[in-house]
Amino acid sequence: MSAASPLRRLAAAHWPLLVVCALFLLMGTLVVDDYGVSPDEMVQRRVGNEALDYLAGDGELVFAQPHLRYFGMAFEAPLVLAERILGLEDSRDVYLGRHVLTHLFFLAGGVFCYLLVLRIFNRRPLALLAMVLFLAHPVIYVHSFLNSKDVPALAAFMVSLYLVHRAFRRDTLAAFLLCGAGVGLLVNIRVAGVMLFVAVLALRALDLALAGRAGERRRVLATGTGFALAAMLAYYATLPALWTDTLSHTVEAVRNANPPNETWNLFRGEWLYSRDGPPFAYVPVWVGITTPPATLLLALIGAVALAWRGLGHPRDLPRNGPSRFGMLLIALPVVAVVAVVVLGGNVYNGWRQLYFLYAPLLLLAIFGLHWLAHALRGRWMRTGAYALAGAAVAVTVVSMARIHPHQDRYFNALVDRTTPEHPASRYDMRYWRQSGRAVLDGISADHPSGPLFLAVVPRDPPNEQILPPVDRERFTETRDFRSGERNFHALHGGQPCPARDDAYVAGIYASTLACVVDPVAYFGKLRREALATEPLDRSRFDAHRVGKVMVYLRDGCSPDDLDARVFLHVHPADSADLPADLPADFPARFSERWRYRTGFAFESRDFVFSHFGARIDGNCVAVAPLPDYPIASIRTGQRTPETIGAAWRAATGSAPLARSFFTVWSDGRELIYARETCSPEDAAARFFLHVYPGDEDDLPDYRRRHGFDNHDFAFAERGAIVEGVCVATALLPGYPIAAIRTGQHDAGERLWEVEIVPPEGE
Repeated sequence: MSAASPLRRLAAAHWPLLVVCALFLLMGTLVVDDYGVSPDEMVQRRVGNEALDYLAGDGELVFAQPHLRYFGMAFEAPLVLAERILGLEDSRDVYLGRHVLTHLFFLAGGVFCYLLVLRIFNRRPLALLAMVLFLAHPVIYVHSFLNSKDVPALAAFMVSLYLVHRAFRRDTLAAFLLCGAGVGLLVNIRVAGVMLFVAVLALRALDLALAGRAGERRRVLATGTGFALAAMLAYYATLPALWTDTLSHTVEAVRNANPPNETWNLFRGEWLYSRDGPPFAYVPVWVGITTPPATLLLALIGAVALAWRGLGHPRDLPRNGPSRFGMLLIALPVVAVVAVVVLGGNVYNGWRQLYFLYAPLLLLAIFGLHWLAHALRGRWMRTGAYALAGAAVAVTVVSMARIHPHQDRYFNALVDRTTPEHPASRYDMRYWRQSGRAVLDGISADHPSGPLFLAVVPRDPPNEQILPPVDRERFTETRDFRSGERNFHALHGGQPCPARDDAYVAGIYASTLACVVDPVAYFGKLRREALATEPLDRSRFDAHRVGKVMVYLRDGCSPDDLDARVFLHVHPADSADLPADLPADFPARFSERWRYRTGFAFESRDFVFSHFGARIDGNCVAVAPLPDYPIASIRTGQRTPETIGAAWRAATGSAPLARSFFTVWSDGRELIYARETCSPEDAAARFFLHVYPGDEDDLPDYRRRHGFDNHDFAFAERGAIVEGVCVATALLPGYPIAAIRTGQHDAGERLWEVEIVPPEGE
C-alpha cells in the first residue's frame, strides 16, 4: 500500500472540508491586500521581536510599558520568526506576511470547529455549516488579518475545546497532557483562557469525587495532575519574563492580567472609561449587535435546550459527558461576562478582548440547530431547517461583500443603520481606523504620479506602510501646506466632512469612518467665512464663530504654532444640556472626542492646533466644532508659557498648600504646581488629581462608587518650563471641596503624593 493511500482516503472522506478550506483560502488571498494596519500591530510585533532576541541572547525584555513583558510569545514569536526566515524587510511585506499567517491560524481554528462538531454529532453537513459560521463572522473576519492577539485567542480557544472534548472522551493521560499543552498556550495568548483551565480541573475534581474504585481514582488524579502540569509548563515555556525570578514575575503577570490601558468606549451614546470596568450590558449588547442574527437566535435555542436537558436530570448530569460539555458551553460566556463586570475588566474597542467567547457561542448555535431539526417532524422539515440556516449564512456573506473592506464595522439589524451618522453617534466605529487604507488607495489611484503631501497627525495607524512602495514613497508627512501642491488632511471626529465630491470619504451605514480633504480648499473656505465676522477673541490666535464651528486664525504663523494647545470651554444656556456621561478626566490625547465638566458647568473641547488645523501658505487655520445645544458663552484661548508663568508668579505671593516633589499653590480656582531646576523626566510622569467633594451628590454618577472626582492630566497638557522651572496648572471644580489628593505616577507606581485640605471658606 502506498503512502499516498491514507491521504487519498482522508481526502475522500473529508472532501467537502477541503473545498470549504480552498474557498476561504481563495477569498482570503483576494481580500488580504484590501485592509489597512491596526495600531496594535506595531506593539505586538515588538513583543515578538524582543522575545526572539531574548531567546537568542541578544537582548533583554525591556519595554516602555512594563506590562508588555507579560504578553506571551506563543503566537507573536512564530510570526516574527517567519518574518526573519523569509527575509521580509519592507513594511508592506512585513504587514502582509503577518496578516496572511494570522488568517491561516484563524482558518485552522475553523478546521478544529469542524472536527469538534463532527465528533459531537457525527454529521458532516452540520460540521461544515459550523465551520462556515465560525469563519464568516463579519467583524471577526477582518480582525483575523489585523489582530494577532484576540483572533488567535479565539482560534486557540476552539482548538482547546476540541482537545477538552477529546480528552474527556478518551480519558487517557496522553490525551490530557495534549489538552493541557493546548490550554497553556491559550492562556499565554490571552490570559482569560485561564477559565477553561479552571473548568477542566473542576470537572476532574468532580470525577474524582464520583470515582468508586481506587484504580479509577488514581487514573482521574493522574490525568488531572498531568493536565495541570502540562498547561503550566506550556505557559511557562512561552513567557520569558518568568524564566528569572519566577515567583515575583508570576505575581506581576497576574497583576497585569488586566492591562493598564486607558481608553474610552462609546456605548449606546455614552462614553465609558475602560479602567472603570464595563456595565453588565456592555458585552452582551456588543455581541448582540455585531453577530449575525441567525447565530444569536440558534445560540439562544441551543442554550435553552441544553439547560433543559441537563437541569431536567440533575442526578445524571455529573456523569453525562455530552450534557456536561453542553453546560460548560453555557457557563463559559456567563462566567466571563460576570467576571469582567465584578472584577472591573479592561474591555474596550467593542468586545475584541472577549472574541474567544464566540467559540462556545457558535457551538451553542449548532446545538440549537441540531435540536430544532430533530424537534421538527418529517425529513422535509429537517431539510428546510438546514436550508434556512444555510440561507442565513449566504445573507451574511452577501452583507460582508457589500460593506467590504469595512466589515469590522458591521452592525446587524438591531441597530438603526439608515439614519445618517446614527451608528457612529451610538457606538464607537473609529477604533483601529484601518479604514484609512481605503482612503489612501483612492488618493493614490486618482494621482498616479508625483508627490502627495499628507498631514502627519491623523496617520495613526500608519496605513501608508502597507501601500506598495511606489505609492508609499510619494506620500510626504507635513503640517505645512502650500497652494498648487497635492495636499491631503484627515478630519477628526466632529469636524464637518464636505460632500464626497470635495473629499475622500470611507463610510458605512450612512456613517463616516474617515474623511480626507484638500486643506488649502477646505480651510481656505472657512478662513474666508471667518474673516467676514468679528473675532470673539484676539490673542495669539483670532477666534471666530462661524455657524456651528469655531475658526482660529493667525497670519504669518510659525511651524511651532501648530503645537499650540487651545482651550475651548463652552457654557450651555441650560446646564442640563451638559452631557454628564463622559468623564471629566477625558484624556487630551483623544482630542477628536470631547470632555464634559459637570463640576465646572462647562464643556471642555480643548485641542492641539495641528489636530484640527494646518499651516496654509504661511497662515495657521484650525476648525473646532461646537455642540448643538444653545450656548450661553464661550471662553477660549491658549495655555502658553507666558500665561502659565503669570499664574505661577502670582501664586508665589501666598503660602503654598503643600510642599513635596512639586510645590502646590491654589488661587481658589485652580492648582499651580512648580518645581525648580526640574528635568524633562520630572515633567514626563503623569499627574493624578483626585478631588473629594463636600457633598457626594456633586459627583457625576460614574464617579460616585469611587468617592472622588478624577482630573488626572499630563504635564504637556497643562504645563510649561518657565525660566527653568516646571510649572503646571489644573482647574478645580466649582462645588465645595472636602479634600484633594494629588501627585505623580509612572506605570502605575506613585512617585510622590500629598493630601490637601482646603482652608475654611475656600
